[in-house]
Amino acid sequence: MEKFLRDWRHDALSKHQYESAIFIGDKLLAISNNDRDAFWLAQVHFTTGNYARAQSILARFVSKTDAQQSSPQCRYLLAHCSIKQAKYDEAMQLLGDKNPVHLVAAPDSTRKKLQHVEAVSRNGPTRQHHNKGLRSDRVDRSEEREREDISNIKAEACMCYLRGLCYAKQNAFDRAKECYKDAVRIDVQCFEAFDQLMKNSLMSPEEELQFLDSLSFDTVTADEGSSAQEAADFTKMLYMTRLSKYKNPDEFTAAVETLSTHYNLASNPDILLSKAEQLFTQCRFSEALSLTSSILQTDKYNFSTMPVHLACLHELNNKNELFLLSHDLADTHPEEPTSWLAIGVYYLTIGRIAEARRFFSKASMMDPHFGPAWIGFAHTFAAEGEHDQAISAYSTAARLFQGTHLPQLFLGMQNLQLNNLSLAHEYLNTAYGLCKTDPLLLNELGVVFYHQDHLNFAIKMFTLALTLSEQLSLAPASPSILATRTNLGHAHRRAHNYNDALSAFDEVLRQGGKDAGVFCAKGLVLLEMGRAWEAVLALHEALAISPQDPVATDLLSRALEAVESVDLMGQSEEEDVERRLRGSKVEVRRRNQRRRRIREIEDSMQEAAADSMVVDEDDGLR
Repeated sequence: MEKFLRDWRHDALSKHQYESAIFIGDKLLAISNNDRDAFWLAQVHFTTGNYARAQSILARFVSKTDAQQSSPQCRYLLAHCSIKQAKYDEAMQLLGDKNPVHLVAAPDSTRKKLQHVEAVSRNGPTRQHHNKGLRSDRVDRSEEREREDISNIKAEACMCYLRGLCYAKQNAFDRAKECYKDAVRIDVQCFEAFDQLMKNSLMSPEEELQFLDSLSFDTVTADEGSSAQEAADFTKMLYMTRLSKYKNPDEFTAAVETLSTHYNLASNPDILLSKAEQLFTQCRFSEALSLTSSILQTDKYNFSTMPVHLACLHELNNKNELFLLSHDLADTHPEEPTSWLAIGVYYLTIGRIAEARRFFSKASMMDPHFGPAWIGFAHTFAAEGEHDQAISAYSTAARLFQGTHLPQLFLGMQNLQLNNLSLAHEYLNTAYGLCKTDPLLLNELGVVFYHQDHLNFAIKMFTLALTLSEQLSLAPASPSILATRTNLGHAHRRAHNYNDALSAFDEVLRQGGKDAGVFCAKGLVLLEMGRAWEAVLALHEALAISPQDPVATDLLSRALEAVESVDLMGQSEEEDVERRLRGSKVEVRRRNQRRRRIREIEDSMQEAAADSMVVDEDDGLR
């Protein structure tokens, strides 16, 4: 009868007929009084959202005095019911505060090393007697794990994950991180814990890679013994795509390439999202947007893709798409924080800061650990110059996202605007330790060095930012790159590298940066180089763009004074011109004298002819 009822229950579950499963499961539990059947009945209630009923069923099979001796599966589900009801202290009493570290699997490299040591010890005595106890402890720990049932191991890993959730809800993020890490170490297939580590950026990029190497993928089991190693490699490659995109781009590319070609995952949303995140990190927003758009075409409400997609739309100032998307999400998924994040991003893009702040705040209240909402909330204060409030919000985001450089970058930018150069330098250095390939970060570091009068370091940072931009194939005419090149010109100007400064400003103007400030800077450099007339022309260009610019007006008056006071030609040129002028005067004088002689001769000839004509006339009269 019990087998008949179990088959009936599973058949109802497979058809999502939960009322039937509850009806049959209740009768089966009354007959068997088995904790396994209680677990399945409670699981049906959990699936339908009846957490209190599931909790009441499991409470009969979990001892309150010694919960650790109860079934791990029942304890896990009972604690999960408490978490769903926001009863975190109650959940921690069931779970305990210690992780079962004796079940942690040794890393793959350590397991291979232990196997080698065991082989040597079997073939002959070892000389390192002082290591005998340590090796035995490791072997005993491995044997203790092997004696455990695999389902219990997985349940213990899941309970580590739940401990992490409880600590995270209590804002104890360091303890939450350790619980998540232990959960994945115990069961490398506990993806929920791994996902919490990655999506919340709880580790630095170096820590992530070290953690991945510490996992025992050899413990992955498959139906066929021959495919176990392939399953382990496949799982590791999947996890590799979730790591930070700041480090190891070659390993990431290799994993994506293998998954795309060998396993036909080229169009899988998670693989495409990983590529989009890498492109977004490289400031290639148009390419990232094309990938996120392709994901949303096939999976319209893929909420893990939404933050990157919204950020790309904001960077590209795509207001119409933001408007349509935010309205659609608010209509269909009002319970999702991402829906209100989208509305906030739209209002931020169109410049309605107060409305944007309200919706970012609503998204953060719906999920206090939603990092993008906190960053957007801080952006609204930064846009209005409210630096103290912006710093407070960015600090919250930095605490939530410990493995990403963006909150630290924004904190540095805010302190830079407040002229707190030491604090700005500290935050930006922290961000640089996490990500060394962000051109915006390098530009901000260069600005700090510029204000600290470390001009050589500033020039180095600006040049490196421009080099990285070229490597990332960013558009030379983009506003961020033009700003960095302008900063490079100013740094060269203050370092008295006038030719380099003039070259930088000319390149900005050539790329379309028609800004009065750039023309003023160019005019100032030309004045310093003694090319006053060219400075006048550049400053006239500045005033044509901004007629009331006081800096351009002041520089123009100085340039005009320089034109009046400074000879337009050099001494040798003046001497040459003067020599030519003197030669011309002599030649003119000679010509004038020659002409006078000719006129005198002509006059004398005319007088002689006139005399002869008079004589002839007199002769005729006579």
